[in-house]
Amino acid sequence: MTDATDNRSSLAVGVALAATVAFGVWLFTPVPEGMQPAAWRLAAVVFLMASLWITQAVPIAAVSLIPLVAFPLLGIQSAKAVSGTYVDENLFLYLGGFVIALGIEKWGLHRRIALHIVRVLGTGPRQVVLGFMAATAFLSMWISNTAATLLMLPIGLALIGSIRELSVGSDTGKTHDATTNRFATVLMIAIAYAASIGGVTTLVGTPTNVAFVGIWNRQFPADKYADVPTISAGEWTLAVFPIGLVLLLCAWGLLTCRLPSRLGERPLQRSFFTDRLRALGKATPAERRMLAIFVVTACLWIFRKPLTFDERQLIPGWGEELARFLAWFPPTSDWGVQPAMLHDSTVAIGMALLMFVIPAGRSHDESRGTLMDWRTAERLPWGILLLIGGGFAIAGAFRTTELADWLGREFAGLVAGWPPWLLVAAVCLLMTFLTELTSNVATVSTLLPVLAATALGIGVDPRLIMIPATISASCAFMLPIATPPNAIVFGSGKIRMSQMANYGLALNLIGVAIVTLGTFTLIAPLLGIPLDGSPEWLR
Repeated sequence: MTDATDNRSSLAVGVALAATVAFGVWLFTPVPEGMQPAAWRLAAVVFLMASLWITQAVPIAAVSLIPLVAFPLLGIQSAKAVSGTYVDENLFLYLGGFVIALGIEKWGLHRRIALHIVRVLGTGPRQVVLGFMAATAFLSMWISNTAATLLMLPIGLALIGSIRELSVGSDTGKTHDATTNRFATVLMIAIAYAASIGGVTTLVGTPTNVAFVGIWNRQFPADKYADVPTISAGEWTLAVFPIGLVLLLCAWGLLTCRLPSRLGERPLQRSFFTDRLRALGKATPAERRMLAIFVVTACLWIFRKPLTFDERQLIPGWGEELARFLAWFPPTSDWGVQPAMLHDSTVAIGMALLMFVIPAGRSHDESRGTLMDWRTAERLPWGILLLIGGGFAIAGAFRTTELADWLGREFAGLVAGWPPWLLVAAVCLLMTFLTELTSNVATVSTLLPVLAATALGIGVDPRLIMIPATISASCAFMLPIATPPNAIVFGSGKIRMSQMANYGLALNLIGVAIVTLGTFTLIAPLLGIPLDGSPEWLR
């Protein structure tokens, strides 16, 4: 194992050195016709960063800081300009969401939620897998897919151990052992896949969604494009959740189609989950208050903007109602608050701050402090925040150097005349298999600006390409290195590489079809994306 690890490390370092040499050569090669020299140097930096991201010879977060040094030295952007691109409201949306997730984890609310979901959905092997997938996907909607996987893995391993105990003493022990091994493999893979699928259904569920919103705002700023549409957390969930649900059910069907109806001679009882819920005891005041924070935050995200379908308003947004009330209320009528001043990050940070002041209650006559403390908050994924910031920096430089426009014109020439469905399917296929070997955030950060410019070049709404590309970037299921959830469950020792690759290849192709179909049946109508040409805000 050590020799294999050393060999992989040596290979990564060798590839990284080769990429660095290629970067140096790149800087002094002729600039292609029609491209700005600064854009050519930016392309060299992006190539270097992508190579280091792929090989991970240098920590991913450290690679994300390269623009702060390379852009000023290469005349791409000033230090002030590139520094400013690292932080925006979407970064604070993710930060606030993760503080809330840490609070859920701190008080053990995640375990109670997960066990209740699994207990309700059933005790047969297929029902148990569905229950674990539902619980994992639900958790991943609000906390990172890595955290959701880590939280569900111990419960899954405990369940597998209990099933093995039920099989002891049967007269067909070897048969039951083989069946249990198959169930263990399916359950582990199911947890990983559900974590990835659940994360795409909310804006804060995965960093790629946050990266998309930041890149969108930088590619199409309101000061340049009048009436440019924005995408709220509620709109995203309303449009993408059904796609995620269908994909989750397809993954469940694919994984469980060969599972038997029961394991061992004694079927698994609901008491397995009931006993563990009983061991948790009654919900503490901290759990109940954390649940209230969780529910209120989710509702505020979903209903901040009006929810519409095919240009018809279903539910008014509280942001507009609040602005209207403040304008009517005499003490605040001159504040000039507008709905556009509010953002999902306003909700996330506001609720996160409340956690630092709301008391956790008492347990056994002892004070438990507040729902959140800074020692817990210091566990925030600062590396992921830097990675997102690095993606924002690349996106900003793509726009200022017009590199995205040049690449878009070139790519548009290749796909000119393609029907929209074929273009979306090709983009989904590219993103799905590309992120099997690369960081999905890095891939989104690198390619979304290119896809935005491509959409402009062929005269379609950029959202028609960028949103399915973002979703597909989280749908890589074949390899352990594709996503942290895959790597975590692979480390359990219950899965062989060939098993994950076989299931993953089939689900990758299914995902491409589902995301493509969902783009035209749900995303486009809900978000008002025209399918027959450029939208009015771009004209």
